[in-house]
Amino acid sequence: MTVARKWVFPILRILVFAVIAAALVKLAFFAEPVTQGAEVPTGEIVEPQIPVTIGTIQNDVVLSGSVNANAAIPVKATFGGEVRQVLTRQGKVVKKGTPIMVVRADLVNSNGTPYQRTETILAGANGILSSFSVLVGQVVGIGDVVGQVAPQSFNVTATIAPDQLYRLTEQPTEAQVSVQGGPAPFACTGLTIITPLPGEGGGGGDGSGGDGSAGAGTTVRCAVPTDVRVFPGLVAEMTIAGGIASNVLTVPMTAVEGAADTGVVYVIAADGSQEERPVTLGLNDGINVEIKSGLEEGEIVLQFVPGAAAGDGGGGGIVDPGFPTDGGVTITK
Repeated sequence: MTVARKWVFPILRILVFAVIAAALVKLAFFAEPVTQGAEVPTGEIVEPQIPVTIGTIQNDVVLSGSVNANAAIPVKATFGGEVRQVLTRQGKVVKKGTPIMVVRADLVNSNGTPYQRTETILAGANGILSSFSVLVGQVVGIGDVVGQVAPQSFNVTATIAPDQLYRLTEQPTEAQVSVQGGPAPFACTGLTIITPLPGEGGGGGDGSGGDGSAGAGTTVRCAVPTDVRVFPGLVAEMTIAGGIASNVLTVPMTAVEGAADTGVVYVIAADGSQEERPVTLGLNDGINVEIKSGLEEGEIVLQFVPGAAAGDGGGGGIVDPGFPTDGGVTITK
C-alpha cells in the first residue's frame, strides 16, 4: 500500500494531466477547419394570410356616460304689467298650468278710453319651482323670466366619437342602460344624437360668432323612465344596438384599408401575387367587418394592410387579441 501511494498514484495523475494537455493542444492548433456553406439560412418572411369566412356581426356601440337631472324650464311672463298677486312660492311642487301670479295692466281702447286687463301667469311644466322671487307691485314685461321649474326627471348622457357614428346605420330610438350601483339594466327611451351647430353657444368674445369647433362634441341622450330610481352624477353604461348581420362574409378590420362604406383588401392569388381589390363594407363590431361585395367565401386575403403600423388595425379598427400584433409579419423557419 505504501508503494502504491508513493509511486502508482502520482504516476497515474501525471498521465491524466498529460492526456488533458494533449487534447487541449489538439483543439487549439490542430482542429479541423469548418466547411464554409454547410449551414444554409432557412428563415423567410411571410405576411399573415386568412380566408374570408361566414360569420355574424353584432354591432353594439357601448358608451360611458352619466345620469343627469333634466334642465330647469323657465317660467316666462305671457303678459306685461304690474304684479297684483303672487299665488305660490319658491320650493313648491307645481304642475303644468298651475297659476303662479296675477298681472294687471292699464290699457287704452281703440276709441281712446282706458281700461284694465288682468292675466294669470301659469307654470309651463311639472316639477319644483326652484326659482321664484317676484314681488307684488313689481312690473314685468312680456317674455320676462320670472321663475324656473326643475322637473323631477332624469336623463343619461354620453359622448360619442365621430367615427363611431358610422356604426349607427339607422337612427336609434332607445338604448339599454346599466347604472353603476343602481337597478337592473333598463330601456332608456327618446334617444337623440346632438351635435352643436357652428356658432351655437354664443360664439367667441371677439364678436365673430365663433366657428362652433371649440369644445364641440357629439353627445347621445335618452330619458330615464319615471319608475326607475336614479340620482344625478351616477356613472352609467349606455349600449346602443346598431344592428346585427347574420351569415355574412366577414374579415378582420385589420385586413381592410377603410372602416366604413367602402374599403380595400389585398387578395392573394393562386400564384402568390397580391391583388388590391375594392370592397363594400357593412356592419362592424370593432374587430370584424361585414363584406357586402367584392369578395367570395374562402378567398385568401392579407390579415394586415401592407404598411400599417403595429396595432393600427388597418382601417382603424380594434386589433383582435388573438391576432399577432407585430406589424403584420410572421417569421417562419
